[in-house]
Amino acid sequence: MDPALLLMLSSLMQLQNTFEPSSSSSINDNNAPLLFFMLAAALCHAAAIYSHKTSNSDDDDNNNSDFNATNTNLLLYNNLIISDQMRALDPQLRDTQWRTTYGLSYPLFTKLLDHLRPHIPPHTISMPLHSALAMVLHRLSQGHSARAVASQYKADPWMVAKITNTVTRVISTKVYPYYIEIPNRQNLLQIIQGFKDLTGLPNMCGAIDGNHIKLHKKPNNEFMYKCRHNFYAVVLQAVSDHRKIFWDVCVRAPGGTDDSNHFRESSLFNKLTSEQVLMDSVITIRGNQLRPYLAGDWCYPLLSFLLVPFSPNGSGTPAQNMFDAALMKGRSVVEQATGLLKGRWKMLQDLNVGLNHAPQTIVACCVLHNLCQLFGEPEPLMCRDPRENGPAARTIDSDKSINYFGETSRQALIEDLQERHQRVSMR
Repeated sequence: MDPALLLMLSSLMQLQNTFEPSSSSSINDNNAPLLFFMLAAALCHAAAIYSHKTSNSDDDDNNNSDFNATNTNLLLYNNLIISDQMRALDPQLRDTQWRTTYGLSYPLFTKLLDHLRPHIPPHTISMPLHSALAMVLHRLSQGHSARAVASQYKADPWMVAKITNTVTRVISTKVYPYYIEIPNRQNLLQIIQGFKDLTGLPNMCGAIDGNHIKLHKKPNNEFMYKCRHNFYAVVLQAVSDHRKIFWDVCVRAPGGTDDSNHFRESSLFNKLTSEQVLMDSVITIRGNQLRPYLAGDWCYPLLSFLLVPFSPNGSGTPAQNMFDAALMKGRSVVEQATGLLKGRWKMLQDLNVGLNHAPQTIVACCVLHNLCQLFGEPEPLMCRDPRENGPAARTIDSDKSINYFGETSRQALIEDLQERHQRVSMR
């Protein structure tokens, strides 16, 4: 049976369980169960008719022609979203349905709603805030167009687009600092230990990658947005910790931009080069000062705070290959994080919003991803991206000094890793 119907039947069951025949002279103990099953039968029949009508209706948007049966009762859900009745439902059944329809559990929905209330006054949108948030989360999690969502919420497509932009703007700016932040000293040490447990390398504090977010519509300057995977995109630069939680994201480059240039144009790069961040845990390795560093692939430059492998294909020395394997094991968590991001928020698999709203939509989904990861939401199936095939980054003149320290740091780590490996093998 449709989980949505199960939720409503559960509500009716609770109505029966709490029903007091003595409170009414016209309904007795024998009639209460009959009333319950009559209501249930009528509800199932109505839902079946509505589902049949929905399945036979034409959709002008080919990318949004398939809808889950669970979406046939969205209007009813919106009326119950913040009711005591919804809170009283069986948590497991309720939250399973909410994750299917809205991408996260009901408790996280209410938490997010509390974040939004101070920033979205009632007069600024044309529906209750809880309904607006539900509509936007449904769109982000299912990847539907504004037109497709409008047909289910009995709203105009332009209004769906406007509300989507309002909600994602607030999430990407006002809610962002609560869930995405460069780690402070205490968090930094925990992350470093987590990466050391994973890779065996000391002082790694993050994994960085550039991910192409496919655009649904061809942009005007198409040559700028055509990425190396042969589709139009914008670039998401993401830094993840060992738990697949983002601690920095940046969306400010078209798909044709390579990862190294996007990184150099980001605020994170400026903070790292000016030593404003990630300086709380500088250690000494074989006589070399090693600051906390990011793990990147060969598309990034080798810097004192960003280490990359010697070779993309294992053609180095045995010691170099051992280091590369450890480094790339740490880097793999950011690929997993972006895979989960696109798996849970399917809008990012084919971004059907206006280009000027693309960055805030992507960042908002990153905030929602962290919210789900931090509170232990079940991880969805990962979305697999095309295999990385970008060119190796070039060292530019302004990077030469920090590139030198990157080389000495990497060599010190190789020697330290090799020595520890030899000690273990001699036991």
